[in-house]
Amino acid sequence: MNRTIKTICIAGLLGLGSSFSFAQGPAATIDQLAWMTGNYAGALGPNTLEENWIAPEGGSIAAMVRMTGNGGTSMFEMITIEEVDGSLVLNVQQFDAGFVPRTPEPITMELAMIMDNHVHFNAVTEGGMRSLGYTLDGETFTIHVEQASGQTMNIELQKRSLWD
Repeated sequence: MNRTIKTICIAGLLGLGSSFSFAQGPAATIDQLAWMTGNYAGALGPNTLEENWIAPEGGSIAAMVRMTGNGGTSMFEMITIEEVDGSLVLNVQQFDAGFVPRTPEPITMELAMIMDNHVHFNAVTEGGMRSLGYTLDGETFTIHVEQASGQTMNIELQKRSLWD
């Protein structure tokens, strides 16, 4: 993978620190994110990034993310979104192969905005990201990342079947 793209992705999705406090995000329930359920994949430089979102249940939705390329796996990522105090909170943690955490703590984000097929979160812990959002438009699942530096990027993935 192009080192610059890899650095952007890693820096953009890593967080440091564990002290934070929540402001009241917009009112929302986890069922409003049912549209995220599915398997999505796309190119990220020479690699393939895939996100597998399981259906909302028990006040949460979760995703397992994997980046593969050059005959191996370079990154795993766990994302959870949970109902907290009438709104939604996202936690994200990345791992190297062998399930070795890249940071001691996950990044925590609070809900900033929710609409049909679009959700956006702002970081409440220190780290490489200011915000993270998701949009589904037809078969295209777009990840919106704003890094701490202010640089933004959109990563487009396509819906696919796990069984093909």
